[in-house]
Amino acid sequence: MDFPYYPINDFGPMMKGVVIGVLGIVHVFLAQFAIGGGILMCYFEWLSQTGRCPPARQFVDGFFKFLVLISFIVGAITGVGMWFTSIQISPRTIGMMVDEFHWIWAIEWTFFCLEIVSGYCFYRYGSRLDGPSRMTFLVLYAVAAWGSLFWINGILSWQLTPGSWLETHVIWDGFFNPSFWPSLLYRTVVSMAIAALVACAVMNAMPALNRETRTLLIHRAAHFLLPMVLMPVLGFWYLMSWPEDSRSWVTGGSPAMSLFLMMGVGSSLLVGAYATIAVWWGKLYINGATATLLCALALAATGGGEFVREGARKPYTIRQVLYSNSIEQPEIKDLRKVGSATNDPYPLQQATDYPTGQLRLGAKVFRFQCSICHTMHGVNGMVELTGNWSDDQKRMMIAKLQQTKPFMPPFSGSAVELEALVQLISWEAADRPERQEQSVDDAVIQRIQTWLDEAGTDPAPRLPRLGY
Repeated sequence: MDFPYYPINDFGPMMKGVVIGVLGIVHVFLAQFAIGGGILMCYFEWLSQTGRCPPARQFVDGFFKFLVLISFIVGAITGVGMWFTSIQISPRTIGMMVDEFHWIWAIEWTFFCLEIVSGYCFYRYGSRLDGPSRMTFLVLYAVAAWGSLFWINGILSWQLTPGSWLETHVIWDGFFNPSFWPSLLYRTVVSMAIAALVACAVMNAMPALNRETRTLLIHRAAHFLLPMVLMPVLGFWYLMSWPEDSRSWVTGGSPAMSLFLMMGVGSSLLVGAYATIAVWWGKLYINGATATLLCALALAATGGGEFVREGARKPYTIRQVLYSNSIEQPEIKDLRKVGSATNDPYPLQQATDYPTGQLRLGAKVFRFQCSICHTMHGVNGMVELTGNWSDDQKRMMIAKLQQTKPFMPPFSGSAVELEALVQLISWEAADRPERQEQSVDDAVIQRIQTWLDEAGTDPAPRLPRLGY
């Protein structure tokens, strides 16, 4: 079997998912701010040019400078960071996505280029242009930014809900997948709300605006918060478009994902309630501190939502195609026979730290199969997770991994490799002693093989309905 091995980097005690997750949350928040900001600026420019709110032009010029500084620069850095970390952490996933959707990626990048060019043109020349020219650049920017969301949304939602693509492998079946439209509309509303909240913070930071003008502009920006009343409906539609087992993870099957779901929902409800009751209905003024707090709640909601969206795919990175450790289901049977580390061409870092060949084998197995979601010591650390388990418990739990932990993929190596992994965890838990006896009991290997055969290589069975 010609398995595609890739070099795997180590992030120490920081789980790889946390590294890319933090980058992803910041990038998504800034990207949605840029998308909503484009629509908001078109609205404010229209208010100015039609005489409905003459000070709106002054705000547009100041807001756009802030958008360029934050979104274009920090957003671009985090975007590049996402690609850089993704190809180190899960290169096979990225490779499959690019291979399947390379023309879609190209279209998205074209929209992104238009967004950047039109944005910088307005930033450089906007103050000297006449009304129609200003509006043209702003509309181009807004359309390009939302178009970028349109195309990227199809690729990202395909990872969770590939739908009929699994049978047809037609690109448009994958792109317009079951969660495409609810995800797109939900993110559009979120983008508008984030832009409005950031706009309120920027208005308070513009010294040229007096209190009366700020109040007028804030109440105009509040129009972009009103669509939040649709978020419960859109969120429910989005959730119901997921496969049943994925919904089960976030509605009680995984306490961590349920917690993050509640964090996202609770933060959104707080922002939405304040926006509709206090700002829209009560006509209250939002000062800088309140606007910043609301932005922080929006960031928390984004973090909760992105964690849930990513976690709901478990045990896959591409549902029913590629497991989270970059192994395809049909490959597991072969890896069980030949071993997952047998043909791995990449040497261990600091291999001399391991006193036996068995521990070195266990380290390669851990790197290949476990390190994408676990550390040895640290975030989601194997030593801490298995601290109260005996060696036999470790053997059985790992051998029947997809049954004992249904959100994890099956173990994809031989019985010898599984024992090496168990010995590695125990050695690490004992604070890495200089001398370590190798485990060479044939009866232990046979017992592990029996458990592996009982578990099979299929993924976990579908979860039963949880009653809600």
